[in-house]
Amino acid sequence: MIRLAQSLVAEGIIPAKAIEDAIHIAISTLHGVDFLLTWNCRHIANPLIQEKIAAHIERQGLFLPIICTPEELLGGSDDE
Repeated sequence: MIRLAQSLVAEGIIPAKAIEDAIHIAISTLHGVDFLLTWNCRHIANPLIQEKIAAHIERQGLFLPIICTPEELLGGSDDE
């Protein structure tokens, strides 16, 4: 998990100051979870960064969980 997290930082996908975010992504990826829920829209639930994370993880032969906020997973209050 540490190696995968460090590779996200080494590739410049996640900044070094946010290594904990990279570890969060690595743990969920290597445990094969379906969803990674987070309120962190700066480094994790950011669509532009997610694309880079997914490409990097796929090159490692792994699958990135669906990353979203709890609100996105549950739907808005107007959903029926």
